[in-house]
Amino acid sequence: MDSMEQRRNSIVDFVNDKGKITFAQLEKQFSSVSPMTLRTDLKSLDEAKKIVRIHGGAKSVEVVLGTDDYIGRRAVRNVLEKEVIVEKAVQLIKPNTSVFLDSGSTTTALAKIWPDQPNFIFTSSMTCVMELAKLKSPTVVVLGGELNKFSMSVCGMQAVEMIKTLNFDLSFLGVTSYAADSGFSCEVMMESYLKQAVLRQSAEKIVLMDSSKTDKKSTFHICGLEETDMVISDEGISGDFCSECEKFGVELR
Repeated sequence: MDSMEQRRNSIVDFVNDKGKITFAQLEKQFSSVSPMTLRTDLKSLDEAKKIVRIHGGAKSVEVVLGTDDYIGRRAVRNVLEKEVIVEKAVQLIKPNTSVFLDSGSTTTALAKIWPDQPNFIFTSSMTCVMELAKLKSPTVVVLGGELNKFSMSVCGMQAVEMIKTLNFDLSFLGVTSYAADSGFSCEVMMESYLKQAVLRQSAEKIVLMDSSKTDKKSTFHICGLEETDMVISDEGISGDFCSECEKFGVELR
């Protein structure tokens, strides 16, 4: 394998790992390569359908296709930050309450440490179900719908309609991105509909989001920051985001 092919394979790996990159991030990662060469690499990789060029950078093919990335890839990113988040979140779970647990790597990490106590837990996540199945006391209800093999979750209008008939004391929502001017977002349209339905049926709305997801935008809008009650994040969260939470009266932990 020649050096050009090795470099381009490394670029694909870098884009897939991040999901979405800016050209500035690419230049920093491949600092020994000229910007012109990197632009040529992106053009070639885009034509080969190995990545998708966007304005100012590139996206993983999986993310562009609306998969929200493979759950396995997300599970190994920002592991320490997710541990901090779920340790905070688990303290909010009270016995004998109904809870919606969203799909995603952070919610799966929460399912792993869920207390063995009476709860009605509704979820769209197969990975959460596998963890919750180890417990004796909770009642776990899996939403119906089509399986997304990338995120290992089920979704569709059947799930959205089911959500409309339920009421949750607490909901733990996962998101892909947050930007001040567009709020929380994700890369799967039907997932955004499901999350919106959950928000309408929840007494307490909690977003689990590590700090790497701020100042980014995904395709499908979920809700504004002001439509949530609490965001649980890690110590890397920006001062700007803290200020926005204070502005809208959203608790940040």
